[in-house]
Parts: sequence; C-alpha cells; structure tokens
Amino acid sequence: MTDTGGCKKRASLEIICFTSETGSKPFKAEVRRMLPLPDVVPGMIAAIQTFGQLLHWNLHIHSLVTCGAYAPEGEFLHLPEFDMDRLLLAWQEAVFTIYLSEGKIESEVVENMRSWDRHRRAAMVDGFSVDQSVLLSAGDQAGIERLVQYMVRCPFSLSRLVKVTDTGQVVYKAEKQACQAFPDPRADDLEAGTNRNFLVLSPLDFLAEFTQHIPPKGSHLIRYYGWYSNKSRGMRKNAEVETSTEPRTESEENASTAAATRCSQTWAMLIKRVYEADPLSCPQCGGQMKMISFIDPPQRDVIEQILQHCRLGRRRQRHLPGHLLISPDANRVEGVTQEL
Repeated sequence: MTDTGGCKKRASLEIICFTSETGSKPFKAEVRRMLPLPDVVPGMIAAIQTFGQLLHWNLHIHSLVTCGAYAPEGEFLHLPEFDMDRLLLAWQEAVFTIYLSEGKIESEVVENMRSWDRHRRAAMVDGFSVDQSVLLSAGDQAGIERLVQYMVRCPFSLSRLVKVTDTGQVVYKAEKQACQAFPDPRADDLEAGTNRNFLVLSPLDFLAEFTQHIPPKGSHLIRYYGWYSNKSRGMRKNAEVETSTEPRTESEENASTAAATRCSQTWAMLIKRVYEADPLSCPQCGGQMKMISFIDPPQRDVIEQILQHCRLGRRRQRHLPGHLLISPDANRVEGVTQEL
C-alpha cells in the first residue's frame, strides 16, 4: 500500500485524476525493470481523497498495489520490496510534466520545489512523499477490507463532532490527539496555522469546509489500473470465451444464471458492510425481510397503490379551475351558485 502525498494547492479533481494515472505508469515501469520482464502487468487501485483530519483541503492519493506483477498467462511474480527513492523521483517528474502541460503550475514553481530541503525523511522529496509501510499478506481478507474502508472513508465523522453550541458553532476534533499546525479555514491559502487538535467553526464555515469535498457529478474517485483495469479484465474474459470451444451444458447455464442472481442480491450485504445498517431488517420487529418483487420507476400507478395501502401516499386534492377564486366563505366559490 502506498500513500502518495498530494499537492498543496487546490487543483481540480480532473487534474488529480490524471495524476493518479500518471503515478501508475512509473510504477509499472519500475516493476518491469526490477523483475526484469517487459510484458508483466502490476495491479493498482487508487483512491483520491481531498480532506485532512480537520476537514481542511489536503489533496492526496491512496494506492493499493500488488507486490509484484502478473505474467501474460496469469502467473504472479513476487517482488520483495520496491526502490522507493527511484519510484518517487519518476512519479515527481511525471506529475510536474502533466501540471506544466495543463498550465496549473509555473516552471519557476517547479524549480523552487526541486530546491527544497530533502533531509526530512526517506521517500520524501520536494513536497512529494511515498510510503509503503503497510503490507498485507496474501489471504488477509480482513486486513484488506479494513484498508479499503480507510481509503474510501467519508471526509466527516460524527464520532469526532464534539459539540454544537447554542449559537450554532461546531466543535470538531482531529483524528489524532497530538496537536499539529493545521491550515486556518478562514485563510485563502493552505499555510500551516496554530498547533491544535480541534476546530471551532460557525455554521456557514462548517458547511463550506464540508461541502468543498463533494466531488463534481460523474467524477470517479476510485481508479483501477494495470491488471485490475476494466480493459484488462475484459480482455481476460474474452480470452476465456474464445479458448472454450465446447458448448456449455444446461447445468452450466443454470449455474451461471444462479451466480448472476446472487451478484444482483449482494447490494444488501454491501450496504450493511459500508453503513453498518441492514436494509432488510424490519424497523418494527427487527425480523429479516425478504424481497417479493422489484418495481421500476415507470410503474407509477403500482407505487401509488402501495403507498395508499400503507397510508403513506398523499391524498389527491380537488383542484378548481384557474379562473375561479375562493371567497371568504369557504363553502362558496365566486361565480358558482351551487354549494360544493
């Protein structure tokens, strides 16, 4: 697992998505150099995050990568560890190239960053950092699940919401107890502020800090590269179909249909894992509910009948013609002599 330290400026998510793809290319090149085989393909899953411990803007990428690569026939070739310094420098230059080409950074800034002090710690140079301290062994499903939950976690945690005052101010604490120099939310830049482990925000400032992390519609914050990419998986699936010359038996067809049905029903399990709430648990008695049928949105009449039966639907109100006006007498309508 690598945690690649991100940019210290408010770059667009579109550019940072390009950055994650840019990071996958030096990784693949380094793996091929170390094995050394020109046709092996590593796997990488990148999760883009924009937040820090106190909801401030901290753009970075978490990557789950394979400790090696796959040969064309599917054999996995293991690597003990990566040359992080070499990988870091290659990734840094790739990021500089794409930001310069997109006009998001000036060449003077690049030269300035290259001159920064490099003695802070290993695998950190010129504002870029790469960490591989988290290693998961094969078959550690629980560890992989915990790591993925961390990679895709929400920017905001209710457990760290200390208090909402009578005036509406929000007291929010950091993930760790140690005080750090977090950026001041009232400042326009991202410079380090006063050492602290909590934040006090007015209602509007709190909403502004939180909503800045909502990605634009259609943005993909989880990216798959190499062996895990959609293209690679599709090519492997097509190759399996082409190599299978024997026609499928009826039992195999039934097994395939049953597998597809099971996959379509895993939504409840996934919701339970992510939100820790069982959507099939009855809110009244706690018993386990079962699906009877699926109702598509176009079936409006069926939906209204169910809502009416459960006394959840809105009663249809009798609408009067637009030219009629209600008189002060609630039982009469101007222009109409008949009682309603």
